[in-house]
Amino acid sequence: MPMPKELLDKKEMERALVRISHEIVERNKGVEGLCLVGIQKGGVHLARRLARKIKEIEGAEVPVGSLDITFYRDDLRIRQPSVSRTEIDFDITGKKVVLVDDVFYTGRSIRAAMDAVMDLGRPALIQLAVLIDRGHRELPIRADYAGKNIPTAKDEQVDVLLEEDGHPDCVLLEKAGGP
Repeated sequence: MPMPKELLDKKEMERALVRISHEIVERNKGVEGLCLVGIQKGGVHLARRLARKIKEIEGAEVPVGSLDITFYRDDLRIRQPSVSRTEIDFDITGKKVVLVDDVFYTGRSIRAAMDAVMDLGRPALIQLAVLIDRGHRELPIRADYAGKNIPTAKDEQVDVLLEEDGHPDCVLLEKAGGP
């Protein structure tokens, strides 16, 4: 099996997250009414990082929550579910919700996340921030903020490794079914 190709190293990931943070603040004209909701699992770590960077930029805290979309997925019969917890200890009604995920692929996870968010309240708007957009959309959903667009083949997979999970920060591309 060929070695995975490194798409982003730690510094490149950091730059992408700083840029996304600035874009979120700029597009939303500040942080008033803004909240970040990370999709389990990698999206949660990235949402927390974005919140820290936004605080550095604006000097204000942005609420961060985590969202488990397991029971909203349309492939439950195909995959064995791994259930995490949804932890959103703030009201999302009327808020500008930025969903955060590590890899954006078909759009099905994002659709499930939007359904889950709508069950929690009625946000003023929902935006999407992703570290990697790899294409191959199956639903008419697009990212508002993307760290990097990386065209991939369907037989490849993108792995976002994060320090929070005990790995060095990096993004790898490899043939599906790799380590």
